[in-house]
Amino acid sequence: MSSPDPQVRAARNRSTPVGARGPVVAVTGAATGIGALLTERLAASEEVKQVVAIDERRGECDAATWHILDVRDPAIADKLRGADVVVHLALDLDLGSDAAARTAYNVRGTQTVLTAAAAAGVHRVVLCTSAMVYGALEDNELPLSEDAELRATAEATGVGDLLEIERLARRAPRAHPGLNVTVVRPAVLVGGTDTALTRYFESPRLLVVAGSRPAWQFCHVEDLVSALEYAVLEKVDGELAVGCDGWLEQEEVEELSGIRRMELPSAVALGAAARLHRIGLTPSPAGDLAYTMYPWVVSGSRLHDAGWRPRWTNEEVLAQLLEEVAGRHTVVGRRLGRKDATAAGAAGATVALLGAAAVVRRARKARRR
Repeated sequence: MSSPDPQVRAARNRSTPVGARGPVVAVTGAATGIGALLTERLAASEEVKQVVAIDERRGECDAATWHILDVRDPAIADKLRGADVVVHLALDLDLGSDAAARTAYNVRGTQTVLTAAAAAGVHRVVLCTSAMVYGALEDNELPLSEDAELRATAEATGVGDLLEIERLARRAPRAHPGLNVTVVRPAVLVGGTDTALTRYFESPRLLVVAGSRPAWQFCHVEDLVSALEYAVLEKVDGELAVGCDGWLEQEEVEELSGIRRMELPSAVALGAAARLHRIGLTPSPAGDLAYTMYPWVVSGSRLHDAGWRPRWTNEEVLAQLLEEVAGRHTVVGRRLGRKDATAAGAAGATVALLGAAAVVRRARKARRR
């Protein structure tokens, strides 16, 4: 996704090294989450001249220059003038968000940022999607290279939005010659995150679909932030996958977590998950289950070739995840009270899946009284 114009790229590569002057970096979504961590890191870096922070509210980094606005506002182009690099992290991937509103925000926001960056003379935009865009498929290689085909579908939470962002990233350098777009794709992200995949470890039993071949690879938010910094400082280019080295087999995850499995036939697991989501009882569509069934491990070779290394191992990230979710109780992506979760776990796999519907039905009846 680099600029197709070789003269533009050559001129950039001949320019004064970043460390000698430092780029001006704009970060969207800078007030919370990954955006806040990256803003703090860049503001403290001697290799960065200035950080421009953009969000709908002000964050806590006093060293950054703040602009308060929605990333879908075309006025963002004025705020980006003078920036060398933009890191776009203003995405809504909340499980509780309305799907249509989430897509409108994510896609329109990315379109606006890319267009505004080009108009403002920014030479590089860094986007963050997910390694989920490769798809979780039985015939996936272990590990996948960054150049592997993106074979995901829009059936899992937010993945349709991420695929559209990837499409916009591919088009941008052609539509805006001289604009370089780098996409960073993390594995299962852990560290203050709440996703369908982190909720998998909140269940009383780890659901395993019969005949599946799971392979677990994690990415700690600190490693993602350091990978984003590599992209900002132009130490690496192109499409980047980021995660811990290697992966864990399902048996290793069960041994390390101490959580026993419950195994179900594919038709039962996928059918129950689809029905519960269709009637609005769980936030996770059946497509999310594929990412717990088949491998989507990435190699991260481009970052490794540039000298980057993860500080966290899969085992360490899993241990932190288990600490974060301790005390939470989830069945099929829906959080339950302790009493309901204990009963579901003791009742067995099928009851755990279908019991979520009964729990919600009882709650709805109680509210009507």
